[in-house]
Amino acid sequence: LIVERVDEEYVVMLNDRNVPRLRISSAYESVMASPKKRADATTEEKETREYIQGKLASAKWLIQTIEQRRRTMIKVMNCIVREQREFFDRGIAFLRPLTLAAVARQIDMHESTVSRVCSGKYVQTPRGVFELKFFFTNGVNSVNGEQVAAEAVKRRIKRLVQNEDPANPLSDDAIVRVLHAENVDIARRTVAKYREALAILPSSQRKRYF
Repeated sequence: LIVERVDEEYVVMLNDRNVPRLRISSAYESVMASPKKRADATTEEKETREYIQGKLASAKWLIQTIEQRRRTMIKVMNCIVREQREFFDRGIAFLRPLTLAAVARQIDMHESTVSRVCSGKYVQTPRGVFELKFFFTNGVNSVNGEQVAAEAVKRRIKRLVQNEDPANPLSDDAIVRVLHAENVDIARRTVAKYREALAILPSSQRKRYF
């Protein structure tokens, strides 16, 4: 998928311009367009027509299914853009908590359908290339009662560690205090879990001696 900004809006497109569209060969359609019944039609001709008719029905079903999947992908991505508008406008710190179930309700589809559509799919945006599942994240409570996306909190922890004093690295408790000062209500164990998910060592192992 591709998301491009046009004036003040974001436009969603499928990145499939170089993928040929499936179509049914006109040769088979012309066979089926011939008179359906002839008094002198042989058993072999009748069986051939029935065989082609069955294959044409399968082909049409496959083409319709692919087109439906294309429409569903665009519908899901448009919903993500609406829900994550602040991320697209302002960056990762403004990513909101979002669930597959919430998107499914908005576009009137089953959650499993949304999950299949998002699985293994990527989107090119003005802020980089992301897997669609990147936009679905749990929330962490803020002091004012709102929620902050867990992914945004992880990125903040990563940035804090990147900018820390190597001789005096931030402990998990210190990171908790920084996040609390930024109105993120988070427990020390959650910070430790996010730090481990980011493959960041504990402060005792990050310390550098000069």
